[in-house]
Amino acid sequence: MNVFDCITTRRSVYKFEKKEVDDKLIGVILYMATHAPSAGNVQEWHFIVVKDEEQKKNLAVAALNQSFIAEAPVVIVVCSDLERMSLRYDERGKALYAIQDTANACMLILLAANALGLGSCWVGAFDEYSVRKTLEIPDNLRPVSIIPIGYAAEKTEMPTRMQFEDVTSFDKYGKKYDLAALQPGARLGEDVFEPLSSYIEKVLKEQKKEKEDKPKERKKLTFEEFLRRLST
Repeated sequence: MNVFDCITTRRSVYKFEKKEVDDKLIGVILYMATHAPSAGNVQEWHFIVVKDEEQKKNLAVAALNQSFIAEAPVVIVVCSDLERMSLRYDERGKALYAIQDTANACMLILLAANALGLGSCWVGAFDEYSVRKTLEIPDNLRPVSIIPIGYAAEKTEMPTRMQFEDVTSFDKYGKKYDLAALQPGARLGEDVFEPLSSYIEKVLKEQKKEKEDKPKERKKLTFEEFLRRLST
């Protein structure tokens, strides 16, 4: 899976198979998460891996009763060490950089899980006090996200995305960033350009259709298979 496939095929998963996830695959995911950029390379993140059934139920309750969290075989709670960050960047570090850095790590967790054939979901709605109490998190750490991980038990279609041209300005706010692509089969000078985002979506749909025409079950990687791929 190339990086573009990994990004465009990632989905939020809310239903998981009752199948264990190899701890070594979780290790691969966390290893990838530590390659996220962080302000001043402080790397203030801390990951709490939860597999205990009661703990997962408590986290689901803390997350406003989102029960699917408890159904996932593994839950990763991503925290930020505010004390370490504030020593370097004071209040701005605590209020902004700490959130940015852990968000970077969270995104890599989601992408790494997808690359390994696993489903995941970024959960940000939860009561911090309850999560702290459940996991005995010290005061210097702030829980930022809850990420359930497992093998997806359902196929989720891609939700509608806004065109990037509609949420982008060029040089200053409000000046449209207008990019276009030449339509397939056309020649320069024929004035048959279309918005680049539309062209990209068209190409992705064509690639998806080609894959569907040649159905092939997506393999769920074992750790051993992952190592074999690294060595080739």
